[in-house]
Formats: sequence, C-alpha cells, structure tokens
Amino acid sequence: MTVRTRADLDQLPAYVAGRTIPGSIKLASNEVSEGPLPSAVAAINQAAGEVHRYPDMGVGLLTEALAARFDVEPERIAVGCGSVALCEQLVQATCTADDEVIFPWRSFEAYPIITHVVGAKQVRVPLTAGHALDLEAMLAAITPATRLIFVCTPNNPTGTLLRRAELESFLDRVPSDVLVVLDEAYFEFVSDPEGPDGVEIAKQRENVASMRTFSKAYGLAGLRVGYTVAPPEVAAALRKVSIPFSVNALAQVAAIASLEAQDELQKRCANVVAERERVHRELLAIGYEVPETQANFVWLPLGERTTEFNEHCLENRVVVRAFVGEGARVTIGQPEENDAFLAAARSFDRIGG
Repeated sequence: MTVRTRADLDQLPAYVAGRTIPGSIKLASNEVSEGPLPSAVAAINQAAGEVHRYPDMGVGLLTEALAARFDVEPERIAVGCGSVALCEQLVQATCTADDEVIFPWRSFEAYPIITHVVGAKQVRVPLTAGHALDLEAMLAAITPATRLIFVCTPNNPTGTLLRRAELESFLDRVPSDVLVVLDEAYFEFVSDPEGPDGVEIAKQRENVASMRTFSKAYGLAGLRVGYTVAPPEVAAALRKVSIPFSVNALAQVAAIASLEAQDELQKRCANVVAERERVHRELLAIGYEVPETQANFVWLPLGERTTEFNEHCLENRVVVRAFVGEGARVTIGQPEENDAFLAAARSFDRIGG
C-alpha cells in the first residue's frame, strides 16, 4: 500500500525556475548580476559566526528598520521568506475552499500554484493586447466569493506598469472587504514619475497591502527575505500563518544593512534602468515587438516561436526564460551580457518558421 497524497496535486503545475548552465550568461531569473550591496556582504560576514543560534522569530530589528524607513507603525509590517512566501501566507490568511483569488494572467507563476495548494478558486484575468493588466476586466471578475486580488506592477513577466491614476480608480471601485495586494517586487526599477507607490497607498486604504522584496534590486535572492506593508489586522494574520524562524539570521542582518545603503542602491538601479532602455531601444530597432517595461527585464511576445528563440539563445550561450507558446523574458544584466543577448537576437531568423 502506498501513502496517499492529495489527488488534485496531479493537476498542480510546478514552479519553473530560470535555468543555470555553466559557462553561459544567465538572463533568466531577474537577479541583479552585480550581487549584494557591499555593506550587506560585510554584515553577512560579521553575523556568520552566530548562525548556531536561532534567529529572532519576530524579525524585530528588521521590522523596526522597515517601519522607520516607510514611516509606519511596526504593527503594519510583516516579514517573510521572500515575497513568494508572503503570497502564500496572504492566501492562507484570507481564503478557504469557498473563496476566490483574482490575478492577471500571464503574471507571476506562483499565483495559481499557491491558490491551488490552499484550495481556493483561481480566477485568471487575461492581459490586454498591449500585455498590460486589464483592470476593468479584473473589476468585472469580482464576485461575493472574492477575497483577494493580486495586482503585479510592474508585471512579471511582461514588465508593464500601472499608472497611479488608473490604479487609484480601480481601488476606488473594489469592495472594501476584498484585499488588494500590490506585488511590487520590481518597484526600485520604476523610473516613470506616474508609477504608483504601493506603500503610500497602503497607508491610506484599509484593504490594500504592498508587498516588496530584497531579492531583486538589493541582490539578496539567495537569502529569501521580503516584506508587506498592510493594515494591522492583515499583518497580524500574516504573522499567525508564517512558518516559525522562516527568515534566517543572515537574511535579517543583510536586509537591514541594505536598507541603510540607499545611495548604493540608487546608483545600481540607475545603471539597470539605463541598460534596460538601451536593450529595449535596440530590440525595437531590430524589429521585435517589445512592450514598455519598468522592471529589470524585457518581454518578447514570440508566441509559437518562443521555443525556437530559446534554443537559438542557448546555442549562443545565453539563457533566457521561455514561456512556451507565449514569449521570452530576458533579464537586464551587465552591458557585455546584454550585448551577447542582443547579438543572439539579431542573428535569430525572425521570418523563418
């Protein structure tokens, strides 16, 4: 007799991480190629000798640092093992099998997985023809069973951004008992002055939470730490469903040090934005369709030619993130890495089939 597991897990898609191939340029995982900020490395080295101790389960020092950074009460902060863990906790804290979660699609791959695992119903709302979130369609999808809405901006994997006015108009029309989660994993790369600040919005609305991460701009993807700024009762619920000690000691000290290095962070992000604009501009000049992007990646909606493009890039020792039948997401790396990708993009036969 074999051990019985949930039968519905057979239909659960696996999360697909960006591939790592030795000797190739990896532009598949939206990491920053510069690594962690130097001050974070120093903090990690100093704290390494204490890893035989359990970390602070309440993540108190980081919570206080975030509260001071954003001028909010610590009760509004919840810290988790990366933003993906917080996504799962948000669904756990708000939904049962009788409830619904709305999210755009395509968007962050984890949304359908965590919703399915919790047992809630997935409501996927297609993007617009311009690869952006369709807020009107998301509003129309709300039912009495809706408990949670994920709004990813800039959207992963398309990079498109919601502007402040359209987001505020959307939030004005969402029922007050439905929690809207602004997934802002790529917030630090936004250069558009009309881009919304989810933390400021969360301060003013009782049904909005802003979720951010140290994995992207801060370069701490390997340490797994993210945070949410939310109404106090939402933050408290997130803490109740969190796994004890899930934020490790090195992640906490590295995140605190990173928060204190804003000048370093801004220089890094400015470099990424400049390269993003260059890559976007050159791809358009080559003849690719590439939507606007405010993240640290570009999206090539290649449809059925995605697999062929992916294989071509691999032959040129460049690893991109392929979504079969839809498109390829390409992370912005160092200038020489981006040049290698652009060379591969130029040599791809876009007319052939």
